[in-house]
Amino acid sequence: MSQMNPRVIELLRSGADLPPGMHRDRLLLLTTTGARTGREHVVPLMALHDGERLMVLASAAGSPRAPDWYRNVRAHPDVVVEAGAQRFEATATTLEGAEREQAWAQILAVAPFFADHQVKAGRTIPVVALTRR
Repeated sequence: MSQMNPRVIELLRSGADLPPGMHRDRLLLLTTTGARTGREHVVPLMALHDGERLMVLASAAGSPRAPDWYRNVRAHPDVVVEAGAQRFEATATTLEGAEREQAWAQILAVAPFFADHQVKAGRTIPVVALTRR
């Protein structure tokens, strides 16, 4: 997946056609600050709208280890989001408790394959809300 990310980033930014199965209206680019390096990192993620917020999941396609971007937002929650033609600063917040469970149910209603990711991962997949600043 990480080998494909630079190409997806390029396609999203250029407006070109995406690979089959990817939907422009469900993807965003998230720029984080490295937890250890302090360098900027950009990653494409599937996102779901929740009112004014966007929700993303730290599933890593069902890996038992959380993705690097998640460790980055835990250390540095100030991020940049590129969604469609919009680019804005946001704050990343990991949802917990009942709020996480409600968001998880909404996500599974739209993208049920994330249930398989959670089983495969053997961990609770974090749900992260991105709130515009």
